[in-house]
Amino acid sequence: MEHLLIIDDNEDILTQLKWGLASEAYTLHLAKSVDQALEIFRKVSPGVVTLDLGLPPHPDTSEEGFRGLEEMLNINPSAKIIVVTGNDERENALQAIKLGAFDFFRKPIDLDELRVIIRRALHLHAIERENVVQQGVPAAEDSCGIVGACPAMRGILTLINKVAPSDVPVLVSGESGTGKELVARAIHAKSPRKNGPMVCINCGAIPENLIEAELFGHQKGAFTGAVATVQGKVEYADKGTLFLDEIGELPVNLQVKLLRFLQEMVIQRVGGRQDIPVNVRIIAATNIDINAAISKGTFREDLYYRIGVVNIHLPPLRERDGDVRLLAEHFLERIARDLGKSVRGFTPEALAYLQGYSWPGNIRELENKLRRAVLLADSSRITADELAFGEEVAPVNGFNLVDKTLKEGRAMVEKKMILAAMAKYEGNIIKASEALGISRPTMYDLLKKHGVES
Repeated sequence: MEHLLIIDDNEDILTQLKWGLASEAYTLHLAKSVDQALEIFRKVSPGVVTLDLGLPPHPDTSEEGFRGLEEMLNINPSAKIIVVTGNDERENALQAIKLGAFDFFRKPIDLDELRVIIRRALHLHAIERENVVQQGVPAAEDSCGIVGACPAMRGILTLINKVAPSDVPVLVSGESGTGKELVARAIHAKSPRKNGPMVCINCGAIPENLIEAELFGHQKGAFTGAVATVQGKVEYADKGTLFLDEIGELPVNLQVKLLRFLQEMVIQRVGGRQDIPVNVRIIAATNIDINAAISKGTFREDLYYRIGVVNIHLPPLRERDGDVRLLAEHFLERIARDLGKSVRGFTPEALAYLQGYSWPGNIRELENKLRRAVLLADSSRITADELAFGEEVAPVNGFNLVDKTLKEGRAMVEKKMILAAMAKYEGNIIKASEALGISRPTMYDLLKKHGVES
C-alpha cells in the first residue's frame, strides 16, 4: 500500500485532511514540522507528500518549507511533493515547482480537487516505481545498456535475444544517433563469440584508396609506404564479430570484394596472393535507404541479401513514446556520477521541453545535451535554461501528418499543445490549463491520456 504524508502546523487543517482523506487507498501520516516529517519520510518513504511552506520555527516565511522540500527530494527524488500555499504566495509556489515539487495547491483546501491531485501523483509514482522494477535491471544487465520501454524497443530486445546465439549476418538500420552500434555490441555480448574480439570499422570515415587495406590488410611493399605486412580489421576479428558501420558508404568495387569474402570466408591481403581463412560474424549498419541505393546502383543487391539475413530497424527517438524521460534519467544518473555532480532530476518545465522536442540527432543528441546541462547545473534539478533549447524547440511543430488519420492527427496536435503550454508556464498545471481554456481535472485527464508527466 502507498503512503501519503501530510505536513502542516495547523491543527484544524490536519484534522480536516485526516478525516477527509481517511477512506482513500493509502496509509496516511501526519507531521507538524520539517524535522518530524523527515523522520517519517525516511521511515516509510511516502510516494506523495503535501507540504505547507510556512512551518515552525519560521511560520511567516517559506524557509522551512523549502528546506523540507530539498531534503526530501535529496532522500527520494521520485517522491511527488505537492506544495500547499496561501493565495498571496504564488511566487513561492512557482519557485517550489522549479526546485522539483510535483504541483501546488492554494488554500482554502477543496478536498475534492486535492483528491484528484493526490490520486494522479500516486498513479505516476506507482508507474515510475514499476518502471524501475521492470526496466532498471534488464537495461543494465540483460539488455546490455539498451534502455527503452516502448513497444518497438521491446520488440527489438526480443529480436536481439533470438538472433544473438546464431551466426547469421544482421543489418541494423536507422537514423544517425539511434544506437546502432549499441545494438551490435548487445548481439555480440549475447552470442557464443562474446569472448572473442568485436572489431568496428566505419566504412564512411576512411578514404576510398585506403579502405581495402584497412579491411583486408596488406603485404610489405604492396604500395608506397607499405614497409611491413599488416593485418586488416577482418583478420583481427577472427573468431569474433566484425561490425561494418555505414556500410552504405562502401565503394561499389569494395562491395564486390566484401561479397566474395562473405561467400567464401577467405581473404587476400592487398599485394598478396595467399588465401587466408577467417571465421567472423558480420553485423552491418546503415542510416541510408538501402533499397533506394540498390535502385540507384550504388549498392549491390546480392551484397544486401548476404548482410541482411536479419534486419533490425531502430526507430527515431521522436517515435519512441515515453522513452525520452526514461533515457534522460538514465543518462543523467550516469553523467552526474561521472562528473561528480549532485544532480538528481529535472524541473517540470525541463521535462516538458524534453518531451516536446523532435530530437533530430536522436539519442546521441539527447546524451550530449544532458552532459552540457549537468556541467552547467546550479542546483539538484536540471532547468529548461540549462538544457539550452532556445529557439530550436517548436513544441507545436516538428511532426508529420502525412498518412495519418484525422483521429491520429488530432491526438498529435493535442499532445503538442499540452507540451507547449506546460513548457511555457514552467510545469504549472493551473496556468497551463487556463491558457488552453480547459478545467484542471480535464488537464490531468489529458496529461494521463498522452503519457505526459509533470
